[in-house]
Amino acid sequence: MLITENKINIELKKLEKKEWFLDKTSDLEQLRWCKYKMIDAHVHIINFMQETEWLEKLLYYMKKTNIKSSVIFWMPVKKNWWEHEKSQPEYYLDDDNECYYYSFTDWMVAEEYNKLSDKNKEKFYPLISWFNPMDINAIKHIENMFKFYPGVFCWIWEILLRHDDLTFLTQWEAPRLSSKSIFPILEFATEYDLPVLIHNNISAPGVSDHPKYLSELESILREFPKTKIIYAHCWVSRRVYAPYYAKMIKRLLDEYPSLYVDYSWAVFEEIIGKDEKSLDEWAELSEEFSNRILLWSDILGKDFHRIWFINYKFNKLLAKLSKKAIKNITINNAEFLFWWKKWRVENWLRRKYPRLEDIKI
Repeated sequence: MLITENKINIELKKLEKKEWFLDKTSDLEQLRWCKYKMIDAHVHIINFMQETEWLEKLLYYMKKTNIKSSVIFWMPVKKNWWEHEKSQPEYYLDDDNECYYYSFTDWMVAEEYNKLSDKNKEKFYPLISWFNPMDINAIKHIENMFKFYPGVFCWIWEILLRHDDLTFLTQWEAPRLSSKSIFPILEFATEYDLPVLIHNNISAPGVSDHPKYLSELESILREFPKTKIIYAHCWVSRRVYAPYYAKMIKRLLDEYPSLYVDYSWAVFEEIIGKDEKSLDEWAELSEEFSNRILLWSDILGKDFHRIWFINYKFNKLLAKLSKKAIKNITINNAEFLFWWKKWRVENWLRRKYPRLEDIKI
């Protein structure tokens, strides 16, 4: 069959359209993540049903989305699936059934991490997350994880305390920052200079006209002034805020030099990026305290593909900052907090403080 010139031109036009489409698709993909290389400092690789796509799948998406490395941890609690529910819940708000502390989660991830090649291990900072923070003996679990999995864990994260509806859905006593059961964990973290991330709402759902739990948060900062404490989501959660938020965060960062905050989840959408005025206010704060702020996706176990557009939201804020501030927030702060923490506990590298008699005035 003879191929006419007209048919050739039609096929060429089709190819041109295909090439154009692929180019535009590529352009769109370039926009769907943080345009600056970053360390994603908050990735839950296991969800509330203790399910995951595992680390090899996460590595695939990290390569595509400009993520240099990830701080990984899991969920300390598991959602109950009761017989009267027709379908399995995947999130703690999917129904009104309780969650319970799931003791196998740290072991499960440590085993998976140890299967990676040495090169791929360098892309992850695993953290210890399973324990009931209201149990004074929780510190024993942390010590055991360092003992049985040497060289795996970097520090302690994410201690779930006051957490909107999850507080009411978790079995046993409601976790809170004011409990003395938290003290052994923070003492251990201080001794080995291990940062601790804490999720504790600034207020309760439905009480957003004042920071109800601010006194609890500040009492811990005063009690442990040398502990590097990161407050997740700037203490915001669903239906949980307080007036003059940026001003409150600025005061706290001014007063407590070991305090860090992160921009993720509800705080970014509902406070930082809600309008241009708010974005400008937080950009000014971020520039001033660029060495105390981290970014992350706060992604859950079976949603790794969502990293593409979750991290994209940060571009608008970062565009308002200096190059130095951008590098601090996207890379430097996470590296400073994480990369040298492995083997500290296993090698008994306790923090050293000068003796009073050696201090010259």
